[in-house]
Amino acid sequence: MEVGIGDDAAVLAAPDGRVVAATDMVIEGRHFRREWSPARDVGRKAAARNLADVAAMGARPTGLLVALAAPGGTPAGWALELAEGIAAEASRAGAAVVGGDTSSADAIMIAVTALGDLGGRPPVTRAGARPGDVVAIAGTLGLAAAGLALLAAGLGAAAADPLASLVLAHRRPRPPYQAGPEAAVLGATSMIDVSDGLLADLGHVASASAVAIDLRAASLLAEPVTRPARLREAAAATGERDWTRWVLAGGDDHALVATFPADAPLPRRWHAIGRVGSGAGILVDGRPAGRGGGWEHFR
Repeated sequence: MEVGIGDDAAVLAAPDGRVVAATDMVIEGRHFRREWSPARDVGRKAAARNLADVAAMGARPTGLLVALAAPGGTPAGWALELAEGIAAEASRAGAAVVGGDTSSADAIMIAVTALGDLGGRPPVTRAGARPGDVVAIAGTLGLAAAGLALLAAGLGAAAADPLASLVLAHRRPRPPYQAGPEAAVLGATSMIDVSDGLLADLGHVASASAVAIDLRAASLLAEPVTRPARLREAAAATGERDWTRWVLAGGDDHALVATFPADAPLPRRWHAIGRVGSGAGILVDGRPAGRGGGWEHFR
């Protein structure tokens, strides 16, 4: 960073000559509730959503621009804690907060733009998956959706609660940022972060690549990709009849899913969960998965 916060604009070095950019909004009542999440966690989540998008292109996150709009009565302490959370998550990803803006509004709205560097590599898009590729995941699935269900049911919020880790996964996702550039170096042919649900997001890859993706339930619904015992507990506590729905259609975990050539050596953090084939759509154990639910912003 050549010029940081304090001037009219920041100036960042771009050694690659290209900049990866992603932006997203977090809105009170839509993406978070203050009674469910402390400001620091709201900040970390707002940053993570954007930083994960940069990593999913195979880039190393470098900077964040943050705009905050809030009602006039919002406590200054809440805004300061929010900023601390954003800065902490940026630091975890190896990036820095380089600027932003503030304004007044009827509800709290946080807009974040993340920037990243490709390090001389081509970007890893959604459109490169090929028949024969292996589908692999870095990170976990279903925990954030289960945590949201627990909060909605008034459960799991106390730190001593055995299900509190699921609530924390919803409040403060931990994307595996380093896995994005790692996948690019390994020759990943496509990649996406799981924000709207695995089936929905892999559906974007299948559509953009004009392929079918066949997932293996035995790999997908087991450790270390998810936490079956903990999800079964959460399902029993909330009355959810099918905990696998959180794994297949739940969002906000921000795991990275990529496709690799069949002979690519996968590091420990990457776990194979399926194969790419000819055709269209998403299958689980050879059977069409259907729409798969997932988050739709205007539904």
